[in-house]
Amino acid sequence: MLLSDKITGGAMVALGATAFLYGSTLPPVPGQQVGPSAFPMAVGAALVLCGTLIVFGIGRHFEEVAEADVASHSAPELLEPLPAWRNWLALLPPALLAFYALASEALGFLPTAGIMVVIASLAFGARPKLAVPLALVAPFVINLIFLKLLRVPLPGGLLPFPW
Repeated sequence: MLLSDKITGGAMVALGATAFLYGSTLPPVPGQQVGPSAFPMAVGAALVLCGTLIVFGIGRHFEEVAEADVASHSAPELLEPLPAWRNWLALLPPALLAFYALASEALGFLPTAGIMVVIASLAFGARPKLAVPLALVAPFVINLIFLKLLRVPLPGGLLPFPW
């Protein structure tokens, strides 16, 4: 069953408005310019914007052009069905989240995030030539953002952040 773009876009607008309103009720942290309300309000505003664009069909033309381009380069009878194991990829993000919750204190953020990036990248079709450098760089960048910008220390574990 396919849902209308107006229904899914409206649901995104409602979810975004709820996140924004809830985030705006969070109390500020004394002495900090960015408090706990900033992230839910930013995500909520982005969801409202994206949902509104979906409701009004803005960008639909690009989708139709892309579908026509794919159809012109491949015949449906030549396309092979996806292997059965690909259906289970929907369970990978929650499994990785559970892995992070269980392993991050012992291993630390950097090794845990690196393992998660490699597994997710390879499972979703990235080549190892891209997945490994991404797994080496992304955890450092994310840790830097949390540490310097948000001032939230992440678990150090076996390999603490160098600065």
